[in-house]
Amino acid sequence: MNFNDPVLLKEWEVRFDAFLRIRESDDASHDISHFRRVWKTAQQLIENGKLELNKLVVLTACYFHDIIVLPKNHPDRAKTSTMAAEETAVCLKQLEFPAELIEAVCHAVKTHSYSANITPETLEAEVVQDADRMEAIGAIGLARCFYTGGKLGQGLFDSEDPMGENRELNDRQFSLDHFELKLLRIKETMKTEPGRKMAKKHSQFLEAFRTQVCKELAGDYS
Repeated sequence: MNFNDPVLLKEWEVRFDAFLRIRESDDASHDISHFRRVWKTAQQLIENGKLELNKLVVLTACYFHDIIVLPKNHPDRAKTSTMAAEETAVCLKQLEFPAELIEAVCHAVKTHSYSANITPETLEAEVVQDADRMEAIGAIGLARCFYTGGKLGQGLFDSEDPMGENRELNDRQFSLDHFELKLLRIKETMKTEPGRKMAKKHSQFLEAFRTQVCKELAGDYS
């Protein structure tokens, strides 16, 4: 079977979309549109890098990587991707997904997480990890950062010291601190060459946004 056949990929994408809509989370940063965007980004990485891999594995992991989501302040947050991988295996068996690919999909799901810090061992898993991390930076990443901070009751920023020059950064207290503590470090974790190029560009957007926030807090709206 050709697991890179466009018709086959589209058929499975439609099935996954319908299956996951029923289970959709109330977390807007991990909803069905997130899965679709991660798959679209993964396709760009594959095309730009001319990567030879199993696209069905990538597609499936993109759709199932966040089938279980725990809040960022949950004590078991680092275990989420392992839990998601276990649940993915159960779901794929229900969907009669090719059995020989389930292990590879689950590996990509398990290793995608930043907080889990598990190294991907396949090119498919590297692409899924890079594609998911692109959601954390750029315009959508910026929106998700402040959305998540709002859900957790965090402040937007420390208006007196937004860059944390004279205090310890704390992204449990201020959402803008999350830029320095995680988001701007993501570009250094990208595994693929096209992922590194894309992340560098999007990180510059976050840096420009943070600079503008600091200017406006100082009264400079020029």
